[in-house]
Amino acid sequence: MTNAPVTFTATDLDAVLTSGGRPLLLTDATVHTFHPVIGTMEHADVLIGGGLIVGVGPGLVTAADDDGMVVVPATGTTILPAVVDLTAALAGTVHAEGPGTLGPGAPAHLVVVDDADAPDLTAAMGVALTAPGRLRAVLRDGVPLVWDGAVLNPAAGSAAMDTDGGGMGRVDPARVGVWIDTSDFLHQELTADGRYDETRGGRPHAYQGRYWISGDRIEYLDDLGFWAFGQFEGDTLHHAGYTMRRRQA
Repeated sequence: MTNAPVTFTATDLDAVLTSGGRPLLLTDATVHTFHPVIGTMEHADVLIGGGLIVGVGPGLVTAADDDGMVVVPATGTTILPAVVDLTAALAGTVHAEGPGTLGPGAPAHLVVVDDADAPDLTAAMGVALTAPGRLRAVLRDGVPLVWDGAVLNPAAGSAAMDTDGGGMGRVDPARVGVWIDTSDFLHQELTADGRYDETRGGRPHAYQGRYWISGDRIEYLDDLGFWAFGQFEGDTLHHAGYTMRRRQA
């Protein structure tokens, strides 16, 4: 008989609360996103930044050192939204960016339960709704409210932490090109065929995949299987804590 993984420890909590706003990454969990395209993923990571879900999927931990993330192992746990619109979920009309999902761009309201309490989605929801003493963690806007079953003082946390799947993507010709962050660490090329290619810290092709642009929002589906998002503001692109500008021809 093997012991359950040690997760959501006091050391992890201290790292989160003293992070100074660095991104938070929960790794290696089963994630019920309630997102109409992403659905449920196993051995997935959830990246949180600025109170939002920045990305969800396998392999995000590979960029943890590059992006200065606070990494919290979540092996043996199941993550699902802390706010669920059951009517929309059952009707298949969940808004991808709404508070009822864990899709990129949605508020980082989530609950974590042990896999032993979550053999399926129905059981996981039952524990989340009716057994607060068995919750491993609860986060609101990325700020811990419950950790390892203990209810925290919300003020302490808040002080420390401020699609469709088809086709090749919607492309805005005015935004095609190479976008470079202000520290010259991240180079992201958006190509006219709906693909992106990232260079990080001089490491070429660190991430590659498809992208979609709708208005000022860009969504990424990496070839590794995870999703992320960004936001255009004038001549800048904000993505995963980076501020990028397009390189002039």
